[in-house]
Amino acid sequence: MELWAGIECTLNRVGDRWLDQLALSGHDRRLSDLDELAAVGVRTVRYPVLWERTDDWSWPDERLGRLRELGIRPIVGLVHHGSGPADTSLLDPEFPQKLGAYARRVAARYPWVTDWTPVNEPLTTARFSALYGHWYPHARDDRSFGRALENELRAVVLAMRAVRDVNPHARLVQTEDIGRIHATPRLAYQAAFDNERRWLTYDLLCGRSNATARHYGIDAAWFAANPCPPDVLGVNHYLSGERLLDESLPGPGNGREPYGDEMVPNELRVGPEAILRDVRERYGLPIAVTEAHNCCTREEQLRWLDDVWHAAHAVEGVKAVTVWSWLGVYGWDTLATGGETYGSGVYDARSDPPRPTALAAMSRDLSADRAHRHPVLESPGWWRRGGCAVGPPLVVTGATGTLGRAVGDASEGRGLAYRLLRREELEIADEASVAHALDRHRPWAVVNTAGYVRVDDAEEDAARCFRENRDGARVLAEACAERGLPLVTFSSDLVFDGRRAVPYVEDDAAAPLNVYGRSKAEAERLVLDAWPAALVVRTSAFFGPSDRWNFLTVALQRMAAGETVDADGESIVSPTYVPDLVRASLDLLIDGERGVWHLANAGETTWAGLARLGADATGVSPRVRPTRPPSLRAARPRYSALGSARALLLPELEDAVARYARERVA
Repeated sequence: MELWAGIECTLNRVGDRWLDQLALSGHDRRLSDLDELAAVGVRTVRYPVLWERTDDWSWPDERLGRLRELGIRPIVGLVHHGSGPADTSLLDPEFPQKLGAYARRVAARYPWVTDWTPVNEPLTTARFSALYGHWYPHARDDRSFGRALENELRAVVLAMRAVRDVNPHARLVQTEDIGRIHATPRLAYQAAFDNERRWLTYDLLCGRSNATARHYGIDAAWFAANPCPPDVLGVNHYLSGERLLDESLPGPGNGREPYGDEMVPNELRVGPEAILRDVRERYGLPIAVTEAHNCCTREEQLRWLDDVWHAAHAVEGVKAVTVWSWLGVYGWDTLATGGETYGSGVYDARSDPPRPTALAAMSRDLSADRAHRHPVLESPGWWRRGGCAVGPPLVVTGATGTLGRAVGDASEGRGLAYRLLRREELEIADEASVAHALDRHRPWAVVNTAGYVRVDDAEEDAARCFRENRDGARVLAEACAERGLPLVTFSSDLVFDGRRAVPYVEDDAAAPLNVYGRSKAEAERLVLDAWPAALVVRTSAFFGPSDRWNFLTVALQRMAAGETVDADGESIVSPTYVPDLVRASLDLLIDGERGVWHLANAGETTWAGLARLGADATGVSPRVRPTRPPSLRAARPRYSALGSARALLLPELEDAVARYARERVA
């Protein structure tokens, strides 16, 4: 079994806007990504020489040349969810001939390339462009769908004919998104139709009949006379590809009766092995999984790749699995119609250069035909999960605090075994207590959310503050170092003095103004001295959906009651939505990251500004009176916004506040 890789390269059109994944990920500007492929052990990559963006041949010349130097075989793609340059479209009768001519130019320039995907996922592209109207040319009818699909498949035939004129040994690796439709008994007829339609790409290229072709006006006889069977059937299968049709769901239906569809319940899901068996039994041709991706939390990404890898081994004729996408994806939560929400891949493109995630370590093992082991793989993915998470747990300190409870809730939802411990179960500043708890629970990692949090009280209670924040973190770090356990501990923006006017980044020197800030700054130093593999997360100004006592929740309650809220209108902070903070922290932990990271929602505001944002998001009358910074026992920095030199991993502050408004507990 080979491990292939792929770089998300969709270049689709929505109205007059072109959405270019290569530009969004930065790969169009970064040759070094290819060296990372080689370093992980990849020897085959799906790689774009896209029709719409090849006005200048210097870009593919440099990239394909480098791949050849590295000994990596490209599977060259020409159209990836696109509709061609501006002078054509999927409904243009000349589309096949035009793409065939472009394919001839590409093949003549790179005659050594043997593997080709002229059109990625023709059926899916035709559905999104000409049946559902999401992409250009935005048609929404059966006949347009049929024309678009027929044009794409004729283009594949003509492109491969042109390529083989140059290189008779060229192979067609034809990709398609293969799912399965389930239905209530009443809609069984529609599920049968849809499950036959899913084979149109492969059937027509193989010159076979398909009962749905006539319905869409497709000239199947042309393909029977001009067969172009794939050398490799490229199967793309996603968790969202198994759908349930249900007349009780709202939706447009089929013109005969209304119904909607949703992701299939887990108890009906057949999974990737059954899908691959469907393909093998129908065609008997070599198969590769040409996309294996899950845009989710890190452990679920690992679990999905693990499931697909094992499924591929279980089915005869499957030759490879492709990790997708190498650099992540943008905007697929809105079906690539204009949003730029990012989901990371094998590498995280939000860092410069892109940062390897836990998927990179897994890919390195799989490419070397080694079993990959990570504690999170001992529990199944959500699509197979029925009971409690299994395997060694996370130990989470600080059971009574906002952050500790949030880590516990997130672990529950992510299928991560965990133990959320109170002080009487684990006293972090007590070496014996720490050793006893770690030896008893035998965790794979520790998340420390315990500590002294009363900033003003710390001025008169310094000994206790330093014991809980500094000494406790150091004791935990020493115990984790002794056992080789990953550790996450949290610090604060209050390690800075606020003398600057641009966001602080990780390498900026700490200069705390108060006791609490000094306790955190010293904790950072002692933790990393004791255990360089530890992860120290600096964050700021929590607000969360279930914490009734954070500033934003209290302010909204008061404004809703008709009160005016006095709030600091001068001090600048980076408010942080606790669910976002926890998600990113756990992802970094699973990735094996270390050192200091800044995690705060992108943006900065005053406390008065935060109250107004919350009021706008919840529809509360914004009764906010900005004030000068209050006189408090502990001095605060006037500016403590957090940026990052490593990556901005949390969403924009406005987005976080909008989600808080939807998710908060009233």
